[in-house]
Amino acid sequence: MHKEASLYRNAGVDLSKAGELVKRIQPLVRTTFHAGVITDIGGFGALFSFNGSEFKNPVLVSATDGVGTKLKVAFWADRHDTVGIDLVAMCVNDIIVQGARPLFFLDYLAMGKIDLDQVEHIVGGIVAGCREANCSLIGGETAEMPDFYQEGEYDMAGFAVGIVENSNIIDGSSIHVGDHIIGLASSGLHSNGYSLVRRIVFDQLKLQPDTILPGFQRTVVEELLEPTTIYVDTVLNLIRNFQVEGMAHITGGGFCDNLPRILPKACQAVIHEGTWDIPPIFQFLKDAANISDNEMYRVFNNGIGYILVVSEEESEDIVQRCQAMGQKAYRIGEIAARTGDETSVRIVPAGKG
Repeated sequence: MHKEASLYRNAGVDLSKAGELVKRIQPLVRTTFHAGVITDIGGFGALFSFNGSEFKNPVLVSATDGVGTKLKVAFWADRHDTVGIDLVAMCVNDIIVQGARPLFFLDYLAMGKIDLDQVEHIVGGIVAGCREANCSLIGGETAEMPDFYQEGEYDMAGFAVGIVENSNIIDGSSIHVGDHIIGLASSGLHSNGYSLVRRIVFDQLKLQPDTILPGFQRTVVEELLEPTTIYVDTVLNLIRNFQVEGMAHITGGGFCDNLPRILPKACQAVIHEGTWDIPPIFQFLKDAANISDNEMYRVFNNGIGYILVVSEEESEDIVQRCQAMGQKAYRIGEIAARTGDETSVRIVPAGKG
């Protein structure tokens, strides 16, 4: 038996690390547990019980996502404590779009060789994200896959499940002409567009992780690894107190690909440039690579990470509520009638009404 285990270890898989890993991350993971968690980590399946008495017709909402090539920046800088926050954000921000409250989260992490310190940093980020999203990290999988990944590299995926009352599902179907579009500020690039970002920063500009970005007061790695904003607290507060007609998480594809997913066919989202503050990283990238306005809006969030469509009457109150919660928000447009072959989203240049 010992010889067989040694052969497996010589092939690149060290089973003894699994127990040590659980011991290291278990105290971290437990800090995310809520009353509904029945099982500790390490079992075959994770059990979660929710109190159905507050619902008449509960609906579960699920989402899965990854962090994409932003991970390449983490490898480049050898910094792994924030990408877990991105992983949680990309999933929970998707399920709150439909009005769901996150319940629990699971992760999948795969690497060529398990580095216990590295995994602890990664899971620490996931834990931080779950705590911010107020959901429990109830399970996960860490796979050691020799010859599959380059040394020091890994990939990961997240899975979030939330709950919403059937009658409170937000799907955009009630959006109508005259509604206002509210944009919630992003923290920066979030987790999209990094294949282009890396081409510009690594290959074209040949910057190093600790280089101070020109015109910035932070290093390249600090800017590029800024975690994706988790909008859970803000959005759940808003939907409890206001009538929200539709929402969109602005990820890959920007306004142009994400807003049409919630708009009725007869509606067009009109976005007015100049109505929100754009973080300087976007202009920096645009100038460095001479990126067109159209491509900027198709690839990046350009400073708006999440959108709500609300009535004109409640628009200003919602912006003020966001500001009171510490979330920058702007009225960035309105819903107009769409006719013929008009696009679902129209971006109006600043000063052109």
